[in-house]
Amino acid sequence: MRPVDLARPHGLSGQAVRNYEAAGILPAAERTPSGYRRYSGEHAAALRTFLALIPAHGHAAARSVMTLLNAGRTDEALTVIDRSHAELLTDRETLDAIEQALTELAHVPDERPAHGPTTVGALAHRLRLRPATLRRWERSGLLHPGRDPATGYRIYTPADVRDAHIVHQLRRGGYPLTQIAPLLGELRDATSPASAASAIAARRDRLHTRALAMLHASAETGHYLQERDRYADRN
Repeated sequence: MRPVDLARPHGLSGQAVRNYEAAGILPAAERTPSGYRRYSGEHAAALRTFLALIPAHGHAAARSVMTLLNAGRTDEALTVIDRSHAELLTDRETLDAIEQALTELAHVPDERPAHGPTTVGALAHRLRLRPATLRRWERSGLLHPGRDPATGYRIYTPADVRDAHIVHQLRRGGYPLTQIAPLLGELRDATSPASAASAIAARRDRLHTRALAMLHASAETGHYLQERDRYADRN
C-alpha cells in the first residue's frame, strides 16, 4: 500500500501517515528501488490501533504505547495501558465518593449565619478543620471563595460550603487533592441538587464511553501484536 492507501479509510492524508512513521507510531516502511514507501497489513493494523488508543487513553499515551510497541518494549507499553485503566477506576471511585458526600450533605442541617455568607472561621469550625486547611484547598483550586469588598475577608457561598463538605469527606476517605480537583470542577456550576446530579450523570456517561473505547483499543492492540509477530516471523 502507498501512504494514501493507508490514510484514505481513516480520512487522513498521506502526509499524516508519513508523519506517524517518522514519529515511530508506525513501523518503518519498506522502500521500493525508486525510494517509494510500501506499507503492509502490519502498518494498517498499527494505524487502526493508534487511532483506537487516542479516545481510550489520550493522544500522548497512545503515541507512547505505539512507539514502545514498535521498539519491542511491549511490557512498558502494556504498563502505560494498565496505568490508564487504573486512572479510570480511580475516577469512578472518586465520583462514587462525591455522590455519597452529596447525599450525606443533603441531610446536614443548614448552619449558615442569618446575616450572610459563611466566613472562613465559621466554615472551619463547622467542619472541625483549621482555617489554614481551607486556604490550602483554595490554593489547590478546590475552593473558590469570594472576598468581602469592605474587609477583603473570604466569604463562602452555599455552593462553596457544599464543595468544602465534599472535599472534607473525600480527604477523610484518603483521596488526594489532585484526584478530587478535576471531578469537583465539573460540579462548580451546579446550583441545585438536581443540577449536581445531572453533572454527575454526565460524568458517568463520559467514563462509560471511555471504558468502551478502552475495550475497543485493547482488541485492536491485541490484533496489532499478532500482526507484528506474524510479519516478524516472515522476516
